[in-house]
Amino acid sequence: MAGKRQGRIETALFEDDGRVPNSRLPVVIHRGAVEPDREDPARAFERKFAENDWRGSWRWSIFTFHHYHSTSHEVLGVAIGKAVLRLGGRKGRDFKVAAGDVIVLPAGTGHKRIESSPGLLVVGAYPEGRDRDLIKPYATSVAVHDAALSRIAAVPLPEYDPVQGKKGAVPRLWR
Repeated sequence: MAGKRQGRIETALFEDDGRVPNSRLPVVIHRGAVEPDREDPARAFERKFAENDWRGSWRWSIFTFHHYHSTSHEVLGVAIGKAVLRLGGRKGRDFKVAAGDVIVLPAGTGHKRIESSPGLLVVGAYPEGRDRDLIKPYATSVAVHDAALSRIAAVPLPEYDPVQGKKGAVPRLWR
């Protein structure tokens, strides 16, 4: 893992575009935060997330359509490969991510995969293993967006950053 990337934190805020609510809370990107396990690259992310109470993990990729979750925050850890993600909906921004990076998305934040290397593997998880919905903002009515606003506002703030724990960036930046 490149030493220059390791430990750097980026944040980004996105406005509600009338379809994707986004959040008043910033997206937090931990660059080079987790060293993938050599035998099982996803395992290091699963362990790190679980020890910080981000559970209900899965292994896969990221959908290629805009979507968001109104009932939970989400963490995405890149275990293998690299990708370009669009965060914030159609009016959002593109972010390049690579193995070792961790992206923490507040509830309501639009996201999709634009492109990726072959074999991209991502680990996702949720604070306290919360249940999550999946909303496709540009394939539903504006009423779906409006109904999601109260659910997003009701999602509790996590106690722990999925990488850094109780004193990490997420608890500091999201309070």
